[in-house]
Amino acid sequence: MPAASAPLCQVSRPTRHGTVTYAFRWDTKLVGRIGECDNSGMVGVGTTGELESVRVTRILRDDIVLGRRAPGSRLIERDIAAELNVSRLPVREAIRTLVGEGVVVARPRSWAVVREFTHDDIRDFGEVREAIETLIFVFAAERHTDEGIARLRAAYEREFAAASADEVEAARIAAGEFHEIAAELAGNEMLGELIAVFVTRLRWLFGQHDDLLGMAEEHRLILDAVAARDTDTLRWMIPRHLASGQEAAERRLSDQAYSI
Repeated sequence: MPAASAPLCQVSRPTRHGTVTYAFRWDTKLVGRIGECDNSGMVGVGTTGELESVRVTRILRDDIVLGRRAPGSRLIERDIAAELNVSRLPVREAIRTLVGEGVVVARPRSWAVVREFTHDDIRDFGEVREAIETLIFVFAAERHTDEGIARLRAAYEREFAAASADEVEAARIAAGEFHEIAAELAGNEMLGELIAVFVTRLRWLFGQHDDLLGMAEEHRLILDAVAARDTDTLRWMIPRHLASGQEAAERRLSDQAYSI
């Protein structure tokens, strides 16, 4: 058992009701899950207050979703640790998280790799996505507040500005945020839990569209329908919108297979 004076790992996490600080001994079973510590004290939180494992997960997730790390590419812990100037522990935690999110495959006695999706994956996810996202936008139209619609409009405006400037990654990120904000405006926790199960896979499969201005224009029309609470229009508009994203994903997958 550690002495009573053993160093503590203190981690503060925001909640709906304020900020809660947790403290753990460096040698408890929770090391690496909420904070990462060694005998010298807390080492798992960066200068911005973001946990290293969370930061590494975010960076790797964005790299995969935005196409910087290609399907099938290896995720080598020591190389990623050196690249991001962290220890291997947060990299290991990040890879484990991304395996759980379905965009990384862990291979025993080998490197983890970025998952390679198939046409069947695109079809299966597309069918589920259409049902869930149609409900999301219908509920968002019925339940949004003025503040909520302002957030949705701001996401569209960021997307349009980035698309107009041909800033590909920024436009794709803003397009993803548009859908994420709509899910929040829907105000249905069960839908939120369902979408959270495969949101990273959906972003990877359907988020790398090339017609930036075309996608922004579709989002403008959806925004107008949500703001007008026009649920009848949304019930046919959302499936059509998602179908264009699915077609783009199919083309991208075919192009990758052809290039191999």
